Amino acid sequence: MRIIRDVSEMQAFGQAHRGVRVGFVPTMGYLHRGHTSLMALTRPRCDQLVVSIYVNPLQFAPTDDLTRYPRDLDGDAEKCAAVGVDVLFIPEGFYPATFRTQVVVSGVTSRWEGAERPGHFEGVTTVVSRLFGVVQPTVACFGEKDYQQLTVLRSMTRDLALPIEVLSGPLVRDTDGLALSSRNVYLTATQRERARSLHRALFAVRDAPAAWNLGQRTAAGRALVDSDRLDYLAIVDADSLEPLPDDAPVTAPARVIVTARYGGVRLLDNVAVAPTPAL
Repeated sequence: MRIIRDVSEMQAFGQAHRGVRVGFVPTMGYLHRGHTSLMALTRPRCDQLVVSIYVNPLQFAPTDDLTRYPRDLDGDAEKCAAVGVDVLFIPEGFYPATFRTQVVVSGVTSRWEGAERPGHFEGVTTVVSRLFGVVQPTVACFGEKDYQQLTVLRSMTRDLALPIEVLSGPLVRDTDGLALSSRNVYLTATQRERARSLHRALFAVRDAPAAWNLGQRTAAGRALVDSDRLDYLAIVDADSLEPLPDDAPVTAPARVIVTARYGGVRLLDNVAVAPTPAL
């Protein structure tokens, strides 16, 4: 496995591999099975597989501790090599001093994480756009765990007519049901036990009686969440991310999304909700 740190060298690699399928999995490191599942999903769909590790300062709020984000470059490199990654890109000096561009996706960024973390998605879309320009992939893979982020990046890629196929990888759970996240390491044993309520709440919403409307479903889900603060639990359209009316059935693909806080840790989770069968 080749490790590239220089941005120009990575861009030269992309240019040299035009005409072959270059797969790309961007990450912020501290890799777990969720990340490696994305690599495994992308590996058979490409000739060259590139993974990036970059803790992007643009998507952290001023109150977030960028230096506290967990890191393990040696362990990450071992995991990448085991999956068959061809190039591990760990950029240094990724944003030049003259950098002055911001990529903004409207609509799907206005609610949920966009409202809770102003500026977050502008940081995500800007870094991914620049990574796309440097790596020049033909296929890129993102996880469904950050479902709103996946939707935003699909929209960006489509709207800018980027010649990149966007793959989505299923959310991966730990043995106790908690959605895998690099931030889980910050949870105390008690917090982790309480956080298991998130997936139980989501499954309760998903599996609620067909006769229940969405208001009844979400109320039942919220009642099951044990957290210090519930930021939101909502059933949304799977594409627009707009909340669905409480008094309506599910008539199209939907997603139930939740974010809750445990001390200083915010956890995200979601599950798909199938359309309600006609009675």
